[in-house]
This record gives sequence, structure tokens and C-alpha cells, in this order.
Amino acid sequence: MTYVIIEHNNGKIEDISFEMLGKARAMGNGVTAVLLGSGTGDMVAQLGAADKVIVCDDPAFANFNPEAACKTASSILSGNTGDIILVGNTSMGMEIGPGLSASLGIPLVAYVTDIADGTVTSSLYGGKMSVQSAVSGGYIASVMAGAFPGDDGRVDGSPATEAATACVTSDLKVRFKQLIAPEGGDVDITQQDVLVSVGRGIQNEDNLEIVEELAQKLNAAVSCSRPIVDNKWLPKSRQVGKSGLKVKPKVYLAIGISGAPEHIEGMRDADTIIAINTDENAPIFDYADYGTTEDLFDVVPAITEKL
Repeated sequence: MTYVIIEHNNGKIEDISFEMLGKARAMGNGVTAVLLGSGTGDMVAQLGAADKVIVCDDPAFANFNPEAACKTASSILSGNTGDIILVGNTSMGMEIGPGLSASLGIPLVAYVTDIADGTVTSSLYGGKMSVQSAVSGGYIASVMAGAFPGDDGRVDGSPATEAATACVTSDLKVRFKQLIAPEGGDVDITQQDVLVSVGRGIQNEDNLEIVEELAQKLNAAVSCSRPIVDNKWLPKSRQVGKSGLKVKPKVYLAIGISGAPEHIEGMRDADTIIAINTDENAPIFDYADYGTTEDLFDVVPAITEKL
């Protein structure tokens, strides 16, 4: 049996959950979804890819609490240590997976991009190294977003359900206090048809000017990868990726972006991806429709001049 820990936010099932369900179904040894939440009725009908859904519907899960989620999932799965458990390699999944591994006494393989024939493949060092781990018996796979097609897991239906009890006690060390949402920016990059996105390869803040000039010519918005925000060169509202925003423009121009999995998660659904990076082995080229390894400081002004 393959168990899938369903991830959701604000009443919406996250894409990573459907991706894991699709892969679990393809593995062919039965699929059970584990759904922890509050008011989960509408979600169950979206989990038709699972043979069964174990539901823990409790007001305590109205907001994510990693300790409560881990304890409850451990209780549900305590008798299934010989099975495969899939969690997302996301901020939520990374809170649950290691705790499950420790409490169930089974290994965890992180950054998973493929599972086949007793071998689990992981992507390390920002996608620059692929590692294969031999597995047997039960284990937990922390799956990278985008590793498997989500459409395979988007199946409506009426799977069998089983109720579970929440393990929420007064002595929890972690408690939800409040959700602090990022402030809105001057531009909503999620609504743009064209994005000119810049990464670490731009080298310094003064060089952003050439990217902004290109964006102006394209009637596009400027977005960025995480290092640009960390350096405070652009606001958080412009960040694309797992810890930023998910975008789906018609054209995504990646300038000096290596293509770490966390960034790819936020822009892989763009209709057309164009990459400029001098490193011919940069992971971004695995996703780009068009690309060049010429220096961005030569290419970007040349494109602007042509336009």
C-alpha cells in the first residue's frame, strides 16, 4: 500500500498532493490518502485517485500545526511501517516527514524526483546532482513538486472513507498563533502575461537596470529568484518559487537563474520558458523551451536594442 499525506491550504488541495496521488496510483499497490483538516467534506470528492481516504476532520486542524499533524499521522500509520508513505518536499511536508520517520522507525528519502523498481531518485545541490537510493520495506519519500504529472491524480469520485481521531492535547509544544500574510506589492506578478525574471547572475543591484529596461520594452513585469529578495534588491512580492509566488505567464524569461527546484516549482507551468545562463549545465535548461549560454550582459542589452 502507498499512503499519501494530503496537503491543502485555505480549503484548496495543493498541486503536490495530486502529483503524489498520480504517482501512487501508477505504482499499482493500492492508494490510501490521509487527510487532516477542518471542514474537509468538499476535498474528499477530489481524491478519487485514492482507493480509500482516512479523514481526520477536527477544528484543531483549521490551521496547520506540525506537531499535532505529525502525532496524528503517526497514530494513523503506526501499523503500516512496511508500506510506502509519500509526503511533499514542501514547508509543510518537511515538518511532518522527519517526525514520521522517527516515530515509525522507518527511513526517509528527501528531495525525491522518481520512484521505480526499488530505487528512489533524489535531486540534490539545486538540481546539480542526482542520487539513487536502494530501498526495501517501508520508507517515507519526500517528493519534490513537479516531479510527477498532476493530471494523473486529479480524479473526482467517491472513495471509501475511514474516520480517524486527532491526537491534539493540551501539552503540545507548538501552537498556532497567527498567519502573517505578505503585503501586496505594486505589481501582481501572478497576473502578468510576460515576466522578465532575474537571478543571482545579475551580480549586483545596479545591474538590475538593464533587466528593467528590457521589461519595459516587452511591456512586462520584473520578477526574481530568492537571492535577489534576500539581498533586498527587490521586494518579496516579486519572488517566484516555493517560498514566493507561483506564476503561469505566457512567456517567462529567466535571466541569470540557475533553476533550483524551489524556483522551478513556482514557474514550471509557464507556456514558454526562455533561459539566459552561461552555465550550460544549469538545471533551468531542463525546463526551457529556448536558451542561450551567452553572457546576459551581452544578450539583454542586445535584445532591448532590437526591440
